[in-house]
Amino acid sequence: MGSAVDEKNITRQLTAYQKAGFGGVEVVPIYGAIGYEDKYIPYLSLKWMQMLDHTVKQSSALKMGVYISVGTGWPIGGPQVTTEDAATRLVIQNYDLKAGEQLKDKMIIADPRQKDVAKLSVVTAYGSNGEVVEITDKVLPDGSLQWTPPQGEWKIHAGFVSKTKQAVKRAAPGGEGYTLDHFSKTSLNNYFKKWDAAFGNNAHGVKAFYNDSYEVYNADWTPAFFDEFKKRRGYDLKLFLRELASNEASEKVARIKSDYRETMSDLMLQNFSQAFTSYAHSKNTLSLNQAHGSPGNLLDLYAAFDIPETETFGSSYFPVPGIRRDSADVRNVDPDPNMLKFASSAAHAMGHRLTSSETFTWLTEHFKTSWSQCKPEVEQVFLSGVNHVFYHGTTYSPDYVQWPGWLFYASVNFVPNNSLWPHLNGLNEYITRTQSVLQSGQPDNEILAYWPVYDAWNNPKGMDMPLKVHDIDVWLHPTSFYKNLKLLQGKGYSIDFVSDKMLSEATVSNGILKVSKNGAEHKVLLVSECKMMPVTTLQNIIRLAKAGAVVIMETYPADVPGLYELDERRRQLKSLLATLDFKNKGNDISQVSFGKGRIIVSKDVPQALQYAGLQRETLVDHGLKFIRRKIDNGKYYYLVNHTANVVNTMLPIDFSANAVTIMDPQAGDAGLASIVKKGKVTEVKLQMKPGEALILKATTSANATTTKWFYLEGAQEPIALHENWTLSFKDGGPSIPSPKSMQQLQNWTNFSDDTATQNFSGTGVYATTFNLDGKQASEYLLQLGKVNESAKVFVNGKEVQTVFSVPFEARIGKYLHAGKNTITIEVANLMANRIRYMDRAKIEWRKYHEINFVNIDYKNFDAANWKVQPSGLEGPVTITPFKR
Repeated sequence: MGSAVDEKNITRQLTAYQKAGFGGVEVVPIYGAIGYEDKYIPYLSLKWMQMLDHTVKQSSALKMGVYISVGTGWPIGGPQVTTEDAATRLVIQNYDLKAGEQLKDKMIIADPRQKDVAKLSVVTAYGSNGEVVEITDKVLPDGSLQWTPPQGEWKIHAGFVSKTKQAVKRAAPGGEGYTLDHFSKTSLNNYFKKWDAAFGNNAHGVKAFYNDSYEVYNADWTPAFFDEFKKRRGYDLKLFLRELASNEASEKVARIKSDYRETMSDLMLQNFSQAFTSYAHSKNTLSLNQAHGSPGNLLDLYAAFDIPETETFGSSYFPVPGIRRDSADVRNVDPDPNMLKFASSAAHAMGHRLTSSETFTWLTEHFKTSWSQCKPEVEQVFLSGVNHVFYHGTTYSPDYVQWPGWLFYASVNFVPNNSLWPHLNGLNEYITRTQSVLQSGQPDNEILAYWPVYDAWNNPKGMDMPLKVHDIDVWLHPTSFYKNLKLLQGKGYSIDFVSDKMLSEATVSNGILKVSKNGAEHKVLLVSECKMMPVTTLQNIIRLAKAGAVVIMETYPADVPGLYELDERRRQLKSLLATLDFKNKGNDISQVSFGKGRIIVSKDVPQALQYAGLQRETLVDHGLKFIRRKIDNGKYYYLVNHTANVVNTMLPIDFSANAVTIMDPQAGDAGLASIVKKGKVTEVKLQMKPGEALILKATTSANATTTKWFYLEGAQEPIALHENWTLSFKDGGPSIPSPKSMQQLQNWTNFSDDTATQNFSGTGVYATTFNLDGKQASEYLLQLGKVNESAKVFVNGKEVQTVFSVPFEARIGKYLHAGKNTITIEVANLMANRIRYMDRAKIEWRKYHEINFVNIDYKNFDAANWKVQPSGLEGPVTITPFKR
């Protein structure tokens, strides 16, 4: 905030992050806190670069990495962006003119805010008899039109190249200025000149240059657009200015808009995405980008970067019992895992090792997010192919700022001042174990699904079409492509997406499809029903089939997109389809064979996949979700139970394994599973409660470990620990409540006669003792019941595990002994009660420039009327013995 950093506090915070289990940080300068202006460091100044160098040096010493945003706030822009290089829009004004008349009005842009920047670019006249004439050269410098129509009534459309005048949002001191024109390579190169001056010829040890999501509004043009359009689409858009400005529901308008959007996509890809990556490589570092929201083919834009980064926004519903979800504390959005797969699909196609995610953005209301709510959300991210998680967000805050420190308005506040911070290791260790697997080997998704972007672009409404996270109900959900994704994923198939450009680069070897040399392997290309398909794309589909690929098409493409030489391209499409000699195979399946390759056409896609010999993972029939990775001599399976049901049975995996190791990413335990081989399938004994995740390592070779996985069976009578608990407090405020003794286990907020318990955010330490008459069981399972919000378990003085999520239990057998045992449970609660106290007491703690601090609905934040959030350990707490 304000780049108000110093070396001591950078070192202090990095050390705290490293101890909490973080592997790195990302530097994003934003607006600052009011009252600390004298500590602001101007962006990219010599002192600013010294602070960056210190950050990298300290991070390296802690074995952490550093990424950096290439601007302040977002989207990319700043003081070096001139008016010429700024985000651009096309403004079209209309005039009426009759034969023999002279236009009285001067052709000057009407919007007074644009008069200092707008330039007349084109004037096109449309006659009542269908005439179209470009008359730009008939306009004098003062805007007077020196042209008189010979006959009839005419509509004149004047196109002005103007500017959006959008400034960088949330800019840091020294980073204020216009947003960049993303469609001009010159604009991007000019922008980086200031970076060159600051950075020199290297990246100063930064591992990746980062660009945030495309949130540029009304930027539907670039000064060179007419020339670029004619070069790429084959005709002069100046003669179709009327159609470009129209929202008429006509085929012609839709086709012109499609060509316009394809050109926008081309320019975004070549002049920004590829140019950005080239610049990062010139500094010997990687490029990282959030492509969502861009007006282009998201797959191609993500693929142009070394690390594609997606984003979660809002909170998902999971039917797992015990996960707190208050409708007043979540946004009315539902993150869609298939939106995340655009990034991971691009990474898989190009052979990039990492897919990143800005995770937990506005997961819940401030100060009300528990780690147990984070876990299923990040699991959904992992299941989508992401394997490189960034938290949104962790705000730098110096030690001289009182609690709660500096905070960012849109984050979950993963900060050391969070009362849950002492338990963050639990979540971070879970993520670390999971990512260590998901970053290993290669992706293992057998289906490559063609994304028909031209169907989205073929829309007569509007101009540019940003494909935003918040609009997927418009551009993604209604498509057959999406409906097949949901259907097939629910049946146990794994899918990546592929673009037209990727298909043009794809190859086939021994029946396996690959987009790039180092890219992921796929067994089937799926083409869902689509209306618009370029002839070149159909040619590539046929080429791949002839090379040995299996292609499944739901139907034939109906038409070609765009306007240029439409009749000829339609003839080519029809002619191509006519060359395919399909044979009826029954059951709504037709097929044309090309040696080992073939194209199968069927409305019943699951049946067609079965006909093609593709096996599904039937473990999904029990409600489990999965993602696989291929490794030498085996596969990893990451399994999650997001259902309300317990899974306790033999379940098949589609792999012939000689050994399967079960790994518990929550606790870090591992052991050999009980398996039964049945041909190409291996049945594995699995026990998974709602909310649990497991990793299977299935190998064709014998596994190195000989320890068997302990299955919890033969449960004996549970030992109930519900009496004679003591409760003390530490590490919190605003004041430490007095110790409590209780006959019945309960939340500390139940002691309403002690106001300190109502206001306290921090750690409460519950302790009790019990006698174990002989340690005869093989394992003992500690079940904590209801926890508000996270627990760290100690048995006989030894730390067992941070139990931060449903089902709030841990295996404790190796820590117990016969006779007297002590159980200590440190419970951390939310920040909410202390924030409530501060707002009720009118203690000022939020005072920032620009947006200041808002609630989840972007209104002024005020917790004074919140209810006291239940805090502590409700239980019931039991210990269940199990025998082998």
